[in-house]
Amino acid sequence: MADTFYRFHHTPEQQRRFGARGGRVGACNRRVRRLGDSAPSVDTVTRTDFHVETTAGAIAALDAEFPWLRGAEMRRPAKS
Repeated sequence: MADTFYRFHHTPEQQRRFGARGGRVGACNRRVRRLGDSAPSVDTVTRTDFHVETTAGAIAALDAEFPWLRGAEMRRPAKS
């Protein structure tokens, strides 16, 4: 009964392809680890490489583009 619990809904061919893909990725990772610093370096993204938009900046841009929506982000007091 325990062996039926872990069956996945994939054909044997699909499972073989999944295993092969994992084997290729694992081998690639082992090669990179083995080579260490001598491996070709991958360009890493630094904080200055991309623009992080702040909430205040997004509101200012929307206010400039759609002046009739200015102040829409502020809550109004409930009318009693």
